[in-house]
Amino acid sequence: MDSRSFHIRGKRLPLCARCTGELAGILLCLLSAPFALPPALPALGLLVPMVLDGGIQALTPYESGNLRRLVTGTLFGSGLTTLFLRSTVWTFRFGMALGASL
Repeated sequence: MDSRSFHIRGKRLPLCARCTGELAGILLCLLSAPFALPPALPALGLLVPMVLDGGIQALTPYESGNLRRLVTGTLFGSGLTTLFLRSTVWTFRFGMALGASL
């Protein structure tokens, strides 16, 4: 929807505000991961705002603004990427330990 996207010089960006936030969160997480990666439980908490915002929007006449969509999308993208990276590291370590025990 045109109203759910950002515009630059009158042209609509190809991603909605929420997806733009998710992409920004993914990129920010990947850039900051070598320095600090939050634990899994707080990262799981970062998913909640977007799920609530989208869920409330789907079930009621409420419609959030693009700034809220951007922020919740950024939190979600960061949290999801953190969980992905943590699970990848855990799986690698588990595989190494399993291989060493054989």
